[in-house]
Amino acid sequence: MSSSFADALRARSDQEILRLFAARPDLLSPVPSDLSALAARASSMPSIMRARDALNKFEFDVLTAAATLADPFTQLELLRITDKSAKAVLATLEERALVYADGEKFRLPSNVRALIGENPAGLGPHSVQKINFDLLESAPQGALDVLNKMVWGPPRGQVADVKRANPTITWLLENKFLIAFDSQTLLLPREVAMHLRGGKVFKELQQSAPSVSGVARKQKAVDLAAIANISTFIRWSEELTHHWSDEPPTALRSGGLGVRDLKRTAEHLGVDETCAAFVAEVLFLGGLLVIDTDDQILPTSAFDLWLTKSSEDRWQSLVTLWLETSRVAGLVGKGDSKSVAALGPELDRAGISGLKRALLALLTTIPEIDPALTSLQERMKFEMPTRTNNEYITWILREAEWLGITGQGALSTFGRALITGGELGIERALPEPVDHILIQADNSAIAPGPLTLEIANEMGTLADIESRGGATVYRFTESSIRRALDHGKTGESIREFLKKTSKTPVPQPLEYLISDVAKRHGRLRVGHANSYIRCEDEGLILQITHDKNLEDLRLRKIAPQVLIADVEISELVVRLRDAHYLPAMENGTGILISAPAIRRAKSRPRPPRIITENTAPTEKIILAAVRALRAGEKATSHKPREVPRTTANETLDMLNQFIEEQASITIGYADSNGGVSNRLVDPLSISLGTLVARDHATGEIAQFRIPRITGVSPAQSAPSE
Repeated sequence: MSSSFADALRARSDQEILRLFAARPDLLSPVPSDLSALAARASSMPSIMRARDALNKFEFDVLTAAATLADPFTQLELLRITDKSAKAVLATLEERALVYADGEKFRLPSNVRALIGENPAGLGPHSVQKINFDLLESAPQGALDVLNKMVWGPPRGQVADVKRANPTITWLLENKFLIAFDSQTLLLPREVAMHLRGGKVFKELQQSAPSVSGVARKQKAVDLAAIANISTFIRWSEELTHHWSDEPPTALRSGGLGVRDLKRTAEHLGVDETCAAFVAEVLFLGGLLVIDTDDQILPTSAFDLWLTKSSEDRWQSLVTLWLETSRVAGLVGKGDSKSVAALGPELDRAGISGLKRALLALLTTIPEIDPALTSLQERMKFEMPTRTNNEYITWILREAEWLGITGQGALSTFGRALITGGELGIERALPEPVDHILIQADNSAIAPGPLTLEIANEMGTLADIESRGGATVYRFTESSIRRALDHGKTGESIREFLKKTSKTPVPQPLEYLISDVAKRHGRLRVGHANSYIRCEDEGLILQITHDKNLEDLRLRKIAPQVLIADVEISELVVRLRDAHYLPAMENGTGILISAPAIRRAKSRPRPPRIITENTAPTEKIILAAVRALRAGEKATSHKPREVPRTTANETLDMLNQFIEEQASITIGYADSNGGVSNRLVDPLSISLGTLVARDHATGEIAQFRIPRITGVSPAQSAPSE
C-alpha cells in the first residue's frame, strides 16, 4: 500500500521538519494545526510555486526530469535519465517536500506535476503501446528528419490531413513512432523522444553556476563614483520635490504622472525621463510625495522632516525602501495598449525584491569587478531560473548605480555596508556644503559644490540647472525669474539675494533682465470667468487674440481690455506661458495672487502598498512552530469520540485523581459563546476554582475554569496505523 504525502511528513523527525520550515517559510504563516494541515498547505499550488522559485537551474532541471517519470519512481531511474550528481539534488528536493518517499521509491505531489506542465522538458505523452525501436534502422527516407524536428520539443507537428499523409508519416503512425491527436495534429511519444535523446532528458545538464566576468575596478575609484552618485541622487530628490512644490503636476484620472509632466520634470532635473520617473517613485515610496485630494501631486510635511536629517539618514531611508518595494520603476513608459505611468497602480511585480537582494548579494562575492551584463544575466538565470528577467536585471543595475550602491558598475563600500548592516560612513565621504555662488557675465551662476539647504532652495526657484557635476551651473532666464515672481518674490528682493550670496558682482545684463521681467510681470492678468484675461495694454490683448498658438482656446473679447475663455484658469496660465507671455493670476477683487513659497499636500502621506515576500524565520520561531505542530498532531491523534458529561463533584474528584497520577486527560470545555470543545491537557493543580494545566495544542500552561468543564475522561491512545 502506497503512503500518502501526509504519511511521509509524519515519518519525518523534528530536525527534518525544522529544515522544511527553514527552506519554505511560507508554511509557517500561520502555523499548521497538525501534519495533515501541513501536507495540505505544502502541496498547494501557491506554496509549490514559491518552493519552485527558490530552486536553482540544476535543481529545477532534476525536478523536471523527475516529472517525466511515472509515480512511483526509483532513485536509479532518475539518475539514469540525468546524472549521478542528481542524487544530492534528489535529497534536497525531498527535504523541501517537492518529492516524497514511498518506501524505497519516490513520488511527486500532484501539483508539482501540474506546475511543470504536461510536456516536461519538451516531452510528449506516454505511449499506450509498446514500440519496436529496431524498426528505425529500416525507416523510410526522411522519417528520422521528421522525428528529429520534434525530439527536443515542442512534441507536436501539423499535417493537412492525417488520413492523406505522405508515406513517411503514414509509416511512422503505423509503427507507433507518432500519435495522431486529431485530423491535423501529430504527437511524438515520450518513449520515442527519450530514445532519440540517448536516454537523457536534457542535452546538457548544467550542474554549477557560471562564473561572472567583468572589468577590474579600484575600490577607491568605485567609492568616489558612488559618493558622487549618492550626492547627486539626494540633490535630485530635493530638486524634484521643490519643483513640484512650485509647479505641482496634476495626476491622471487613472492615477499616476502624465507623460507631459514627466517630460517637464526630466528637463528641469537635466536627466532622461526614466531617471526622473525613478526618483519620483522612490520619493513616492517614502511618503515624501502624495497625490492630494485635488489630484495635484505635492510634497508632504514628511519631506520637511526628511530635510532636517543627515545626508546619510536621508539616503538610507530611501534606499531601504527601494530594496523592499515590489514596484518596478523601469516599467514606466512601457506597456502594450497604453504606457505605464509613474506613481500609477500598474508597477507592482511580485518577486522583484528577492531578485534585487540576490543580485546585490552576488555583487558582494565579486569585489572590485564591474560585471559584464550578459555574464551577470547568465549567472542569475542559473541561480533563479524561474524568476530572472533580463530587463529587470538591467533596470536593477541602473538604479543601483543612480543610488550609489554601485560606482562604475562595481559594488561600493556604502552598498556593501547597506547589505551587510555595517556602518555606512556616507557623512564623512560627502563634501562640505558651500554657502555662496559665482555669477558669470552670461547670466549663469556656478555653485562650486553642494549648496546649503536654504541657498539651494532659493536658487532652485530663481534659476534653472544647466549642468551638474562637481560644480553645478545655474542659468537665469525670463521663465525662471517669472517663476520667482509668481512665488511672491519682487525684483528688488531677487537682486538683494544675489548680491548677498554671490562672491562675484551681479552683472548689469542680469539686473536688466530682472527689472524687465518684474516690470512686465502682472501686466497680463488671468482670473475666473470660467477664466478671463485682463490687460491695460490693448495692443497686447490684440496680439493674443490673433496668436495662432492660442486659436484652440477660442478666446472671446468682451471689452477692449478683457478676454474670456472656457478652459480652467490653470490651463490658461500654462498655455499663455508656453506661448511666451508672462501672465499673473488675480483674485475676484483684482489683487495679484502669489503662490505660497512652500506648498504642501493637505492629505497625509499614502505610500503605495508593497507585495511582501516571505523572509527566512528565526530559529526560535521555527522551534516554536515545530512544538505547536507536534502538540496539534498529538491532540488530533488522541481526539476522543466523545467526552462523557460529569457532575461538579465527579469532575473535581477525577481531576484530583489525574493530578496525583500525572496522567494526560481530555476535558470538555465550554467557551463564552456556549460552544464545547475537547482539550487534551496535562493537569497540574487546582486553585480558586480553576484548573491549571498544560494544553497540548499550544504547549503552554493555561487556566480552565472548573464550572466550564463539562466532562473529564482519560486521554485515548493514538490509533494504530
